[in-house]
Parts: sequence; structure tokens; C-alpha cells
Amino acid sequence: MSNYDNNNSGAIWKNEKRETNKHPHFKGDATVNGIEYWVSAWERDPNGNPKAPALKFRVTPKDAPKEPPKPETDAPFNDDIPF
Repeated sequence: MSNYDNNNSGAIWKNEKRETNKHPHFKGDATVNGIEYWVSAWERDPNGNPKAPALKFRVTPKDAPKEPPKPETDAPFNDDIPF
């Protein structure tokens, strides 16, 4: 019985939870040099540009820290206390 080597490979599936145009059309994962990654992919330009790639994708390490939430306003923080 041989062991399957999953290194330097991955797979993506249709994203059934896609709600907006910013969400990827496909999601999955890959292992490269022993490091696990999330893979997100978007289909070709909807305008049919023949020079656009068939898929554009982003690869993110699975252990990458989540982005901190963005402040609700762009106003600078004022640390002055008037007392």
C-alpha cells in the first residue's frame, strides 16, 4: 500500500456561499513545500476580454493572522481628554 503525497498540489471547488462580486467563484486549499494554503479564484472578466486570464487567484497561508477590523469611520483618533 503506497502513501499518497499531497505536497505541491491542491484543489478548488465552486463557492456555493458566494453572495457578492467580491467573493471568489471557487475556494479550496493547497499544500506547497509542506505549508498549507487557502486558495480563492475568480472567473474571467465578465466583459469577455480575450486577453484576461481564465482564472485569477489568491493564495493565503492557513496560519496567517486574520486582518484586524477596520474602524467604522476614517476620523483620526483624538486622545485629548478635556479635564
